[in-house]
Amino acid sequence: MDVVRPAGEEASRTGTSRAGDAAAAGTWMLGDLEVNRVGLGAMRLTGDAAFDLGRPSDRERSIRVLRRAVDLGVDHVDTAAFYFSSLRSANELINTALSPYPDDLVIATKVWPGRDSSGEWWWATPAQLRGQVEENLRQLGRDHLDLVNLRIPRRRVDSIGEHFAVLAGLRDAGLIRHLGISNATSEHLAEARSIAPVVCIQNEYGIGAPSEAQALLRACGEQGVAFVPFFTIAGRGREAGAAVTDDDVRVRAVARAHGATTAQVRLAWALHQGPHVLVIPGTGDPDHLVENIAAGSLRLSDEEVAHLSSPTPGER
Repeated sequence: MDVVRPAGEEASRTGTSRAGDAAAAGTWMLGDLEVNRVGLGAMRLTGDAAFDLGRPSDRERSIRVLRRAVDLGVDHVDTAAFYFSSLRSANELINTALSPYPDDLVIATKVWPGRDSSGEWWWATPAQLRGQVEENLRQLGRDHLDLVNLRIPRRRVDSIGEHFAVLAGLRDAGLIRHLGISNATSEHLAEARSIAPVVCIQNEYGIGAPSEAQALLRACGEQGVAFVPFFTIAGRGREAGAAVTDDDVRVRAVARAHGATTAQVRLAWALHQGPHVLVIPGTGDPDHLVENIAAGSLRLSDEEVAHLSSPTPGER
């Protein structure tokens, strides 16, 4: 794999990948907080399948993943109070593994959706958002949250103003440092920015993303807003894993050319979309963690990026 490594750093191998550092892809400012562009998503730390109450993860392995991530330069961890399986909570794992927290560690979380003890989903009213923020504070053992994303329902929501205004008030009160939105449209971004500063958008995005997603990514870059994609590796397969689609053939070809994994190519492609793009691949596997972070060192050519970005056969 074509990587850029600090002078004197020895390469270690996990299969065909090489250990890298989360700083290899550069940094971005989330408001006044500088983070490396390769971070870690915490969803997979609680179990093999997202939101599965029946299969808890190996607790000690998840803790090792978190500590190893920080050792490799990860300073941006994405989590949520609703990331839990039976016996496992992402926030509690983060607290146990990383507290007392490094000064430069940025923890981002999400509110609006919630889950009860049986795993059933519910959506907070504006009046309930403070309780969700305080629950994240309690679980993480912090007196303020670095970044809170308002996670917008997938059903059409024309206005987020009432909910976002509550978070803006909690920001003014010192419980939250910075705000973002997730599952958002350009209209949501405009409305949120009319209420308070927005430092990031966190949306589903990867190879094969529709044109409106590409347009929103570009708009974020023009406005200095970070774009933080999720499901970048899984693509259209989402929680179930990467689907076998026509574009996989191209991804595999590029991966072979670089001696990389397809997951690394998908992450590298996303990072090549702009300096404001931050990736947060999630894993509970120490080897996959090393591979994901090494993707920040993978340099794709302009031709490879364009090839991967072009419509797959049958698409317009």
